[in-house]
Parts: sequence; C-alpha cells; structure tokens
Amino acid sequence: MPRHWLRGGFPLAFTPRTETDSLAWRKQFLQTLLERDVPQLWLGIPSVALRRFWNMLAHYHGQVWDGAELARALSVSESTVRRSLDLLTGLFMVRQLPSWFANLGKRQVKSSKIYLRDSGLLHALLNVATAGDLENHPKVGASWEGYAVEEVLKAIRPDEAYFWSTYSGAELDLLLFKKGRRIGVECKRTDAPVITPSMRIAMTDLKLDALHVVYPGDKRCSLAKKIEAVPLAELVDAD
Repeated sequence: MPRHWLRGGFPLAFTPRTETDSLAWRKQFLQTLLERDVPQLWLGIPSVALRRFWNMLAHYHGQVWDGAELARALSVSESTVRRSLDLLTGLFMVRQLPSWFANLGKRQVKSSKIYLRDSGLLHALLNVATAGDLENHPKVGASWEGYAVEEVLKAIRPDEAYFWSTYSGAELDLLLFKKGRRIGVECKRTDAPVITPSMRIAMTDLKLDALHVVYPGDKRCSLAKKIEAVPLAELVDAD
C-alpha cells in the first residue's frame, strides 16, 4: 500500500524498478497531457496557464474550493479557473467532492472540496520522489486523506458521496449514501484512532447508520456503538 500511495495507480508509474523511473514517467505523462491532449479540446486555455493552475491546485489538494483566491494568485479571471477545474474534472484528474448541507440550525460549508484523484500525479506536481520526501512534506496529511478518499469510494461504490463541514468546526471527510443507508467515513493518519467530538456531532446531526474511521493500521476494531476503525489496506485489497 505505501508504494501505491507514493506512485499512484497508473500501471507504468507503479511498476518501474526505481522511484526515479516512476517519477520520470509521471512527469512525462503530465507534460503529454498538457501539451498534446488538452489543446485538442480547444477550450481557450493555454497549456502553460493550465500547468500553472494544476501546480497551484496540488497545493490546494484537500481544501475547499475558492475560485476567487486561485484567480487572484494566477492573475486570471474566476471564470478561467472554473473552466480549468471543470476540464481537469472531466479528464478524471480532479475530484470535486460536493458538500452536504441540510437545515440543521448551523452554518455549513457549501463549496466543494478538491482532490487530485491520482496520488502519484499529485506527488509529481509537488516534486515528491521518495517515501522519505513524502513523509517530510507539509502536504503529507492531505495527500494521505485524498488517497484514502479515492480508495474508499472505489471499494464502497456509493450511490452518492459528499463531505460535510460546519463553520463551528464539525466535519466529516465522507458522507456516503448506499442502498438507503448513511455511512460516515473519517480518514485518520494515525496508528491509534480515537473518537473525536466532531465524530459524535456528525453521528447525531447526520443520523449516521455507521461511521468508519479509516486508518493506516492493520486491525479492525470497534470504537463505540456504530463506530469502527477500519484499516485502509482492507479496502485497497478488496478493490
């Protein structure tokens, strides 16, 4: 699983003998996509501008979308960054995870959360070459969260998927609807997950049928009624 997280899911990125070869393939893939494939779509977005946007997006990985902030940072219009985001989403490079909000008497976040769908491409954009580089990178937590989100979605295949967040601090990484059930998922990069106040609030406010705390350990265990710690490796193997 660590190799899959570092290199991503493209076979020619996952299988090379060395990390250098894997990274070189991923960077070449990005260059080809931007210089050959994207211009064929002709959306009026220069490949150089799109590359700058994609690099910027890598640093926003796991955060709530703020088009105005990105537009200011790139000195382009907000409509341009919106088109760029939708383009990369259409190419299955980016996931726009919508927010769930309901009449709970609380101010809730309504913008989508943004993830680069392949962790290996994210690491190439961040110039992360080795496991050691990743471990020491400031985006390591966000990277693992995004990797876990993708693996959970592939394994569970929900009917609908959202995240949930309130301005008072309560949040849930994934709110999944499947066959009439509400399943919450929290992705925690820790060896010993514990129940947090945010989890208890999510259980009550969202009326969850179950809450899975996905973590990089190796033992499944119950944390409380309807709350279970689940090793991410189980989901990766199941997929």
